[in-house]
Amino acid sequence: MNLPSINTNLFKQLRFILVETSRAGNIGAVARAMKTMGFSDLVLVTPRFAHALQDPEAVAFASGAGDILAGARVVGSMAEALDGINFAAAVSARLREYSPPVLTPRQVAEQLSAQPELRAALIFGNERFGLPNGIVEKCNVLINIPANPDYSSLNLSQAAQVLAYECRMAALDGAPRAMNVRQPAGDANEIGFQGEAASAAQIEGMYQHLEQSLVEIGFLDAGNPRKLMPRLKRMFARAQLEQEEVNILRGIARHMVGKRKD
Repeated sequence: MNLPSINTNLFKQLRFILVETSRAGNIGAVARAMKTMGFSDLVLVTPRFAHALQDPEAVAFASGAGDILAGARVVGSMAEALDGINFAAAVSARLREYSPPVLTPRQVAEQLSAQPELRAALIFGNERFGLPNGIVEKCNVLINIPANPDYSSLNLSQAAQVLAYECRMAALDGAPRAMNVRQPAGDANEIGFQGEAASAAQIEGMYQHLEQSLVEIGFLDAGNPRKLMPRLKRMFARAQLEQEEVNILRGIARHMVGKRKD
């Protein structure tokens, strides 16, 4: 009997990020959902009450997952939450006009399992307001849970449980690989050079550099930017940029400005 092998990278590297959470019970319930599926990296971005990880309601709802709460971090910005991450996935029931590619939890889980070099984060928004467009637009993908269209409301911890379950199942060997994702280095189907995926911070720096350059050369009106940058972010999100590609794009931006000044 062949026992399933496990992609342990996914359990060690996958991060769950909760943004501006309002209910302490949801934080504890997410910790419980994570632990039952073998995940442990939890980060809170500016929760809406003090001492969120020690709140009695959070501890009660964690129900034995107190070690996840004890190891969790509270940070003041998305940049801190995404430190070391090179693949960010926003979780939202609301589709956006200028969103990155939209995938189901199963598709994302299979992609993360198939690409062990990815250091991924699943980002969950506030219970009432969800995630702001500014965060979604910076992500590689938008995860939409295919729920009942007549009643698609999921509690924060329920959504986290769905994602944690799908990621665990994909980490167990045998999950089919998505046809449209980059294969790991050394795969028999690999075509061409494949480098290290760019981090969220590197990509955000590239966006800022590109925007500044487009303003400098007069292509983008800083006073009336319209939707140019969201469209560019959506386009680059589909590409799954590598570090060298980000460097190339920044070099192009630098050269455009330099030529104009000459």
